[in-house]
Amino acid sequence: MQTARGATLSEDTPPGTADGPGPTTPEKKKPVRRVGLMIAALLIAAFAIGLDQWTKNLAEANLDPSDPVRILGGLVYLDLTWNSGAAFSLGTDYTWIFTTVASAVVVFLIVLSSRIVYPVWAIAIGLVLGGAAGNLLDRYFREPGFPNGHVVDFISVFKPDAQAFPIFNIADSALCCGVVLIVLLELTGHGFSPESRKADEKKKEAAA
Repeated sequence: MQTARGATLSEDTPPGTADGPGPTTPEKKKPVRRVGLMIAALLIAAFAIGLDQWTKNLAEANLDPSDPVRILGGLVYLDLTWNSGAAFSLGTDYTWIFTTVASAVVVFLIVLSSRIVYPVWAIAIGLVLGGAAGNLLDRYFREPGFPNGHVVDFISVFKPDAQAFPIFNIADSALCCGVVLIVLLELTGHGFSPESRKADEKKKEAAA
C-alpha cells in the first residue's frame, strides 16, 4: 500500500505514522479529567465540612443559648440552638430517618462526583456534599448520640430566636447554595452530562 505522497505503507503500519502522529484520542483524557474534577469536588466538600464543624465548635464554646449576640447592625444574630430535625429545624420528630436518608445521599454524591465532566458541576456537587456531610457528622457524633445526634445551629438573620427565619449553620448554607446552583445550571441548559446538554440543544433548535 502507498500513501498519497507515494511512501510505502505496510499493512502492519498503524495509521498516521507515515506522515506524522495520528489523531489524538480524547477518550484517554476523560478519565484523567474526571479524576481531577472528582478531587476538586471532594476538596470543596472537605472545606465546607471543616468550616462548618469549626464554626459549630466555636459557637458551642463561646455562645450562651439564652443570650443571642447581635452583629452587623442587627442583620445577623449569633443564636446557639440544637436541632433534632432537618435543615432549618424541619421535622424534629424524625431524626433517625434524616440520618438514614442523609447517609444515603452522601454515598450517592460521592459516587456521582466520579462522573463529573464540567468544572462548575464540581463546585455544585462539592457544596451539596459538604453541606449534607457536615450536618450528618452532628447526627453521628453529637449528643444524644447516633443516630439521633442534634445539629448545632447558630445563625439567625434579621431577628433572634428564629423570629424572621429559621436558625441555620454553615452546612445549611453550603447545601442551599449548591442546590440553587444545580437548579440554575439545569434551567440554563448546562446539564450534568454531555448527553443532557445535547438534548437541550436539540430542543432549542427544534423550537427555533
